Amino acid sequence: MSKQIKWGFLVVMGAAFLWSLDGLLRRELYVLPPITIVFLEHVIGFILLAPFLFRYRKEIQKIDRPTWLIIGVIALLSGVLGTLFYTTALGKISYIPFSVVVLVQKLQPIFAIFVAAILLKERITKSFLAWAALALLAAYVVTFPDLTVSWQKNSGEIIAALFAFIAAVAWGTSTAFSRYGLLRVSYPLMVGLRFAATIVFAIPFLWALGGTSAVMTMTGTQWQMLLAIALTTGMVAMVIYYRGLSWVPARVSTIAELFWPISALFLDYFYFDGRLSWTQWVGVVMLLGAILRIGFREIPESSGSTDF
Repeated sequence: MSKQIKWGFLVVMGAAFLWSLDGLLRRELYVLPPITIVFLEHVIGFILLAPFLFRYRKEIQKIDRPTWLIIGVIALLSGVLGTLFYTTALGKISYIPFSVVVLVQKLQPIFAIFVAAILLKERITKSFLAWAALALLAAYVVTFPDLTVSWQKNSGEIIAALFAFIAAVAWGTSTAFSRYGLLRVSYPLMVGLRFAATIVFAIPFLWALGGTSAVMTMTGTQWQMLLAIALTTGMVAMVIYYRGLSWVPARVSTIAELFWPISALFLDYFYFDGRLSWTQWVGVVMLLGAILRIGFREIPESSGSTDF
């Protein structure tokens, strides 16, 4: 087994670390409609990627229809719908951090593993399921310091939980579909095509949800934040993530992505002088242990990875 494949899950964890910076970078953007942010960050990301995509012209010509369909599904589910549904869910509960919406979103790996087993025929062993369950439990402990979920028991929060559930399905499913696509397309091209397709799918949502007017009133600071997002949590993180995902099975990648709550927790600890409860410290150890165990033991000798 090559070192790249063996350590590929650490590359995914690196992308997850960048995603945890989102909370810092998007503070100036909360006043903008979510669809406006989705559209513009993909436009900027694609502009930055475009000069590097000319070398893949011949490969683009060889892409068959099923692969184009996969790329479209990834862009629609992950690029547009997942982000919109989750942001809408948080908005309905006024961005309460320890809410049922956040809990439901943590179910994302379940859908990724399920679709990977069906679409990619990945072998899901009892050992893997046990360690994955431990990782999900640990992610809950890390995310909820008092081990309790804020539940207001009203119709608004129930709808928000439903939106979060749909977002988890969309993001989890797109992980398996992305892995499927990466077995057929080189990862830099995959990122570029995903960004291009997301722009196309986002345009009708931008018009329907009234996001176009916000573009004309954006401040210089907001544009700077969008560029910073593209260079960290957006385009750059996606390139790193797809590199890692091209090396490891989807079931391993989706567990490695759970490093995000750990890195977000420590960013809050060091940047905002936050405090970690003893349960969160326990959760961090459990989650890191589960991620490393799965990363080192659940990658087959031949992962079917691309090497571009």
